[in-house]
This record gives sequence, structure tokens and C-alpha cells, in this order.
Amino acid sequence: MTSSDTIKVALVDDQLLVRSGFRMLINSQPDMDVIAEAGNGREALASPVLQQADVILMDVRMPELDGIQTTERILDPAKKAADGPKVIVLTTFDMDEYALSAIQAGASGFLLKDAPPEELLESIRTVNRGDAVIAPSTTRRLLDHMAPILKRSTSQPDDQLMSLVDSLTPREREVFGLIAAGQSNPEIAEHLFLSEATVKTHVGHILAKLGARDRVQAVVIAYQTGIVSP
Repeated sequence: MTSSDTIKVALVDDQLLVRSGFRMLINSQPDMDVIAEAGNGREALASPVLQQADVILMDVRMPELDGIQTTERILDPAKKAADGPKVIVLTTFDMDEYALSAIQAGASGFLLKDAPPEELLESIRTVNRGDAVIAPSTTRRLLDHMAPILKRSTSQPDDQLMSLVDSLTPREREVFGLIAAGQSNPEIAEHLFLSEATVKTHVGHILAKLGARDRVQAVVIAYQTGIVSP
């Protein structure tokens, strides 16, 4: 029985064995429960139960409708409720462009499919909290790996994005740079000699000004506007 405090998780992957492994791992946790599964994107979109999940683990490569298109439709602003599901995309290093596309489609982050179990579980908890900080080191490595792709797709920084970045205060710009470097709130607090509460406030203001769903999208904006470079 799922209590109100339990994180409701949905699994979308075309490999039954993969879903079974994730299900056993997640259901072994006292604060998590798998409430729905789907073998492809069409099944996911057709499942009313899956839409009630707090966090969806989404494979990228699936038949019929891939993880990118599915993520985009689930997170369509016109359809998505304010408290709708958050998506973690499961990917590998050789699928960089897929991972980037998924993030741009609104996913809260990505995780390597062979990540350690504890990393997967902590990612689910982190995203459910709304922090969208998925293994900062992993996020940083993947974005660094994807930097050439980002550079190719944005040879000239978007003027609108640049004006949003320019609207940040000097302190927010400083925090923004550290977010882009993959630092977590505690690491930023230590670096700038601030309290974690103050950092969290700055992060909230930065996301609001940039119009970013979460920190991962903020990092993408940082690459696109040249705030960070490979």
C-alpha cells in the first residue's frame, strides 16, 4: 500500500529484465514504491496510473515511441500539472545527443544505466525533493562530453538567453557559474562561505530568472551562453 510519504515511481523500458531489476531494487526501499510500468512510450502515455508517478525512470531507446518524444509529451507545459511527474532519463556515454535532447525536452536529469544502485536510489530521492541535482559529477562529465554538440547547435548565443543571464545579480552570476560546474548546494555554500539556505534562495532566483525547470536545464543554458566551456 502506498502512503502519502512514499515516492511513487514509474518504469518505462522495453527490456522486461531491466524493469524487473529496477522494480526489486526500488520496492526494497521503505520510502519508494513502483506503481506503474510500460514497455514503450505509447504504453506510457496511455497509462493514467503512470501519469500519477512522482518520478519516472525513462529509457531513451525504445520501439514505437522513444524516451525523448515520450518525455516531451509527458512534460508538455499545456498538459502538465504543477505537481506532475519528474523524469530521469537512463542513458549511456555513447548516446550523448539523445541525452541532451531529453534534457531539452524537460527531463530533470540523466543517469548512466550502469550506475550503482545507491546512486539510482539517491537520484530518485533528490529529484522527488525538487532539487534536480542528479549526481553532479555525472552531470558534469556528461555535459563536458556533450559540449561540442552544444557548441555546434549554438554557434551564436541566443540573444534572449543572454539577456536572461545578464539579468542575474553579481552574486547570482557567481552561484550560476558554480551550478554549471556541477557543484551541489553544500559545495557552493562552502565555496562562497554562505549558508545552504542562502544558496538555495539564490538558486531559486536564478532558475526563475532563466526560466529553467531545474538545475540541469540551467547548466545547459550556461553552456549555450558561454558561461562555461569545455
